[in-house]
Amino acid sequence: MSKPTVSAHRGAILHFLRDPGDGTDARAYEYWLDGLLLIEDGCVAACGPAGDLLPTLGPDVTVTAHPDALLLPGFVDTHLHYPQTDVIASSGRQLLDWLNDYVFPAERRFADAAHAAEVAEFFLDELLRNGTTTALVFGTVHKASVDVFFEAARARRLRMIAGKVLMDRHCPDFLRDTCESGERDSRALIERWHGSDRLHYAITPRFAPTSTPEQLASAGRLAREFPDVFIHSHVAENRDEITWARELFPDARSYLDVYDRVGLLRDRAIYAHCIYLDDADRRRMAASGAAAAFSPTSNFFLGSGLFDLAATDACGMRYGLASDVGGGTSFSLLRTMDEAYKVAQLQGQRLSALRAFYLATLGGAKILGLDHRIGSFQPGHEADFIVLDLAATPLLERRCRLASTLPETLMALLTLGDDRAIRQTFILGRAMKPCSPR
Repeated sequence: MSKPTVSAHRGAILHFLRDPGDGTDARAYEYWLDGLLLIEDGCVAACGPAGDLLPTLGPDVTVTAHPDALLLPGFVDTHLHYPQTDVIASSGRQLLDWLNDYVFPAERRFADAAHAAEVAEFFLDELLRNGTTTALVFGTVHKASVDVFFEAARARRLRMIAGKVLMDRHCPDFLRDTCESGERDSRALIERWHGSDRLHYAITPRFAPTSTPEQLASAGRLAREFPDVFIHSHVAENRDEITWARELFPDARSYLDVYDRVGLLRDRAIYAHCIYLDDADRRRMAASGAAAAFSPTSNFFLGSGLFDLAATDACGMRYGLASDVGGGTSFSLLRTMDEAYKVAQLQGQRLSALRAFYLATLGGAKILGLDHRIGSFQPGHEADFIVLDLAATPLLERRCRLASTLPETLMALLTLGDDRAIRQTFILGRAMKPCSPR
């Protein structure tokens, strides 16, 4: 039997045990100013004060020091589109026009598997550069777009979730599938990829208006047949979109009810945006186990509206953070946290810095049903983690040096940080991004 591979990382360490809410629950997280993270064969073996753990290490264990840094579980992005990488920063439109003018022409190119593979490689490297180690990702209508994405993710040993778009109406002919072909391709992709290595499949209707009732029913059948796969779509993002959905599905109580009627609300069902839900919808989401992907940079950029954190919390509905690239304007969940904070501020609400980092780590893992594997430094969890550089820029270094508490430091990171603050990203204990020059 081969000897276990053991490594240790020393520095300030933070991880969450539960939602810290307004930040006053000190038992919701563990923080060690001088901590040690011990990794064995790609998983967390122990985590705690360095003074307690260092004497337990064998003489052959290498300890890597991370000065002026904070170690944190890798970020979890709960909604984004890899085929939209090249339309990020395309301006001048709201949702429906933006789809027609920018997104659909870009997605047409994914009929070419070589193009899809090149974008997938860039996209995954960009995620890692920004400290994101798990994501829930849209492909295109093309089956090959998912095959090449998963191949690239598997080569990097990433825990990723993706799916082929289902779209059989109200879209260009060059992106239209059929009820039959959509179900056939989805089934083949599930059987090939779901549960392979660290990969998961998501049944992925783009949004209700671009699927016929028959295709949505087909998606519901797949969800019942494969109860452990994910469901991934959009709902209630834009007022014109909601009016359109109401016209197309006049018998539904609400836009959300369109999905509910066909069995697409359950655990592991993630719906992006959820801006214009009413409380009945929010309570139904909570009861079903479905969750929202809060996408602030996209909602600002496309002029969609403000996600109501307080109303969502009051109904017990769960949510995570999402970059929503390419409507979203950054791959960085630090930038996403900053915009989420502002969404709360604009509504007279509060998002504490501690809760923002919870949502980007354990909170995202929880709504994906993966918190038994990722999102914290509990023993046995997979060692996907990041090293946040507290001195990445002169201003960040100055502000962090003046911070007297952990929440102050986190607030500086989410306000001033970006991809430069990600000193290293580790997957299963292995560095995926070289140290930045210091």
